[in-house]
Parts: sequence; structure tokens; C-alpha cells
Amino acid sequence: MDTWIWIIIVIIALAGGVALGFYLARQYMMKYLKENPPINEQMIRVMMAQMGRKPSEKQVRQMMAQMNKFSDK
Repeated sequence: MDTWIWIIIVIIALAGGVALGFYLARQYMMKYLKENPPINEQMIRVMMAQMGRKPSEKQVRQMMAQMNKFSDK
């Protein structure tokens, strides 16, 4: 009977560890994305406007394509 109790304890501990790990990883990612949001087209437009340029839609799309290409590597 002792062996079954230990097996159940190990299974419960593993399930608890997985649940806790998932929760902590989710909290970390939510905090990271809040502090460092992914760049979007609106951010590119604002950045170019701050540099004194009036970006065309083509320029914004090219810049987004370059950023996506760079992040895929």
C-alpha cells in the first residue's frame, strides 16, 4: 500500500509543477509583452514622422517586411 501512496504523491507533484510552471511562464510573457510591445505599422509611421519624414504606405510595408524578415532569422 505504501508504494501506491508514493506513486500518487509523485503524480500530484508533477501535475502541480506543470500547472505552476505554465502559470509562471504565462505571467512572465504577459509582463514582457506589456513592457516591450511588438512593433506595428502605426509605430513605424510615428517613428518616421519623428525623423521628419512623411512615409508612404509602400515605405511602411517595406519596413514591416524587413522587420519580419529580420525577426524570422
